[in-house]
Amino acid sequence: MRLPRYSQLLALPAGPNLRLRLLETIAVAFCSLAAQRLCGRIDSASHDSAVAAFTIILAWSLLTGSYVRRPARRPSAWRVVLLPAFGWVLCEACAVGVVKWMNPDYSPSMYWFACLTELTAAGVIVCRLVAGIAGARRASHASVAVVGRGERCAAFVRRIMEVQDPAWTVHALFDVDARSGASVTGVPLFHDLDTFAAQVRAQRIDELWLALPLTDAETLRRFIDVFRDDLVNIRFLPDVRQVARFHGEHVDLDSALAINLVAAPQTANAVSKTLFDFTFAACAVIACAPVLIAIALAVKLSSPGPVFFRQQRRGANGQPFGIYKFRTMRVHARADGVLAQATRADPRVTRVGAFLRRTSLDELPQFFNVLRGEMSVVGPRPHAIEHDALYQPVVDDYVHRYRIRPGITGWAQVNGLRGETDSIEKMQRRVEHDLYYLSNWSFALDMRIVLLTIVRGFVHSNAY
Repeated sequence: MRLPRYSQLLALPAGPNLRLRLLETIAVAFCSLAAQRLCGRIDSASHDSAVAAFTIILAWSLLTGSYVRRPARRPSAWRVVLLPAFGWVLCEACAVGVVKWMNPDYSPSMYWFACLTELTAAGVIVCRLVAGIAGARRASHASVAVVGRGERCAAFVRRIMEVQDPAWTVHALFDVDARSGASVTGVPLFHDLDTFAAQVRAQRIDELWLALPLTDAETLRRFIDVFRDDLVNIRFLPDVRQVARFHGEHVDLDSALAINLVAAPQTANAVSKTLFDFTFAACAVIACAPVLIAIALAVKLSSPGPVFFRQQRRGANGQPFGIYKFRTMRVHARADGVLAQATRADPRVTRVGAFLRRTSLDELPQFFNVLRGEMSVVGPRPHAIEHDALYQPVVDDYVHRYRIRPGITGWAQVNGLRGETDSIEKMQRRVEHDLYYLSNWSFALDMRIVLLTIVRGFVHSNAY
């Protein structure tokens, strides 16, 4: 992979953005319809519709969104807003030519074309401005700690700090060579690994960059081992001076190669997964509304207490959130920090609750967690925080389950690994399946898990 481009800090990314492109497409289609109604002729309505269709096809094929060339400066409004609008208008002109070439009898009205281009330009500009405002509100800088050797690493950090609106902020620098004397003004310098690790954890630093030579495998392994139980992304930026044939005066940071050593294998904001989660959850809530109401009444009538049970779990990047379930147990007090898992024939479980747990219907309210952006439809099942504290020190790679949003169902669940985990071996197997999912994630795998859940995942002997 390559390090994120600095243009990602812009209100509008330099690369293609699916949601923005869809918004622009809807706006252009609406503008085409409005122009035909306001300024078009009835006898050319079909040809005008063909122009709109060809415009969209050309735009999706030709407009790559690469309007930003220089990463170190914020591009002008012309590049970010006006140039895309001009691109859509140019596609409309080309579309008119294509339709005219296909049907020589077509004589478009200049009044209609002027109206179409004006509306299109205005619509695209509005979309870009709205997207820019929204992007500015959610823009965030990633905090980084850099590990390297001597002045070469210090110079690399200075280059990052000199960039206007950098995507990363360096909070700590570890120099492997304690005798180099290299330093960077404003960045704490460390030579002791324990002190450096404590700083990374205290500052909740997002990423650790290992800017080391290709031959320094021992140092790589040492840092990976130190942070094996931390949700920090570790990237390797190889120093290739020893193998490079030529050395240039300046290398653009956008061309710096980074290799993920420890990081989320799938993008947390993957468009296909996010769109699927929201769409599926919304449809599930609407379709299951009568069932949700019936279950809520049954829970309320079965025993005193609230309808919903809310418990703290860890989500993406280890952030806590409240997971929703239908209450299946009688209201009871429990000691702080102690959570007793439900066992077979547990006296705390009500008769209605036993049915809900056996059929997994108590999990239905978690679709509201999906709509809130706290969970996904498919992903590692979140465990109680007390169980996290118990198993993380003894189960290998346990913490990496929380590099993505947890799911209502998952690869472990459809393979029979659900219910009570009364041994380390059971939890280890569940974690291994979760890590397999993270390493092999695809939209097709999500669809497979959803189908397996529908076919065999609702009722299981381990659910009680």
